[in-house]
Amino acid sequence: MLLPEFARTPTFRYILFIFGAFAVCVILIAGFVYWQTSSYVTSTVDEIIVDRANAFAALPADRRLEAISGQMANDPLRVKLIGLFDAQGRQVAGNIDVLPRGVRADEPRELVIVRHDTRGAEAQVARAVARWIEDGQILVVGRALDQVTQLGRTMDRVLIWGLIPALAVGLVVGAFLSIRARQRVQQLNALVQRIVLGDLNQRLPTEGGKSPFNELAILINGMLDEIETLLRSVAGVGDDIAHDLRTPLTRVRVTLERARQNATTVDQLRTAIDPAIAGLDQSLAMITALLRIAEIEHGRRLAGFGEVALPELVSEVGDLYEPIAEDKRVTLTVDAGGAGHVRGDRDLLFEAIANLVDNAIKFTPEGGRVDLQLCRVGDDDAVRVSDTGPGIAAAERDLVARRFFRSDKSRTKPGLGLGLSLVEAIMKLHGFRFTISAGPGCVAEIGFPRTPS
Repeated sequence: MLLPEFARTPTFRYILFIFGAFAVCVILIAGFVYWQTSSYVTSTVDEIIVDRANAFAALPADRRLEAISGQMANDPLRVKLIGLFDAQGRQVAGNIDVLPRGVRADEPRELVIVRHDTRGAEAQVARAVARWIEDGQILVVGRALDQVTQLGRTMDRVLIWGLIPALAVGLVVGAFLSIRARQRVQQLNALVQRIVLGDLNQRLPTEGGKSPFNELAILINGMLDEIETLLRSVAGVGDDIAHDLRTPLTRVRVTLERARQNATTVDQLRTAIDPAIAGLDQSLAMITALLRIAEIEHGRRLAGFGEVALPELVSEVGDLYEPIAEDKRVTLTVDAGGAGHVRGDRDLLFEAIANLVDNAIKFTPEGGRVDLQLCRVGDDDAVRVSDTGPGIAAAERDLVARRFFRSDKSRTKPGLGLGLSLVEAIMKLHGFRFTISAGPGCVAEIGFPRTPS
């Protein structure tokens, strides 16, 4: 028989498993309670019948018969059993007609005894004990276990009428949760299908609380936001690449076309080809820079991570750019004090700091100043590069790290517009902080979480 669709879901099976475990626990607890209660009742009955048997056996013969009659008369619940038999096993008194087989004198035993009274004969399960009296008579005293039997029946009813409603509630709750989960999955599946077809504006619905579905929806929505941002970035980069490559390639084509038409000597041809080669070199440099940024953004350099001493790194960058700054008549000061160490790719970090220093020197006019400083910012180490150049307009601070972006102030300077994009990609790979802010000119800062040296 094929089960309904909701009954085949993991949620429904999980609810049934919980109910089954609950039912088993209830049955075990009920069994333990019944066992403890029946043991207590049985031991109490044994004490009662042993005390009565000893008391009846100690009485004189005439008093014994009178006590047996009184015992039978005072039994509204019909649970007291007593019988007095002669040496041949014939009944002398009591409500037990036949001497029970298996009755013993040392300890009470559970027996089936036939009771005879004014209401007729009735077989009862009872605890009974025997006493042998001096004149050869046998006294049997017992008590029916109706209380224990009634307790067992009550426990059975409690379990039946308690577990059946619980089972019904479990099935209803399991079906409800299963159907609800399946509807949520179908809703998510429909939205995912729209996203797969290209509608990246779709987002999964979220609800309050910390349910697994809600946390999954938040995680997927964050991933979709990142994907949408990346796709827009890729589209923008593609447009920028096409725009920036078109100009040098067009210039190369025009130069070569004119050389073919006008050059009459080898020297004239060489003079025309040299600018074309420079334009191609610029295009190749642009493509190489883009490939390097892509390599860094895809995390392919993680294997090269190790401990990097920041003072040594900053000093090396300063030594490299000191002659360049002198040639441009720019004062370069380097402060590499401190003993900060970070974990990262040394070559990439060197390239990032070098790019910042290169930009600072490039845009600082003659007689200006560039400061390269290793300092502490809160609990972190930081490399700060500041200059006295024209600075970056507030409206452009969020744009300068975009690929191929060049402000109006920098269009007359040589470059590809990829230096800060490369720095940002390196910092993102390492998980470090990179900020650009206004100062006397421009202040670029890289923040490194401090680690022990």
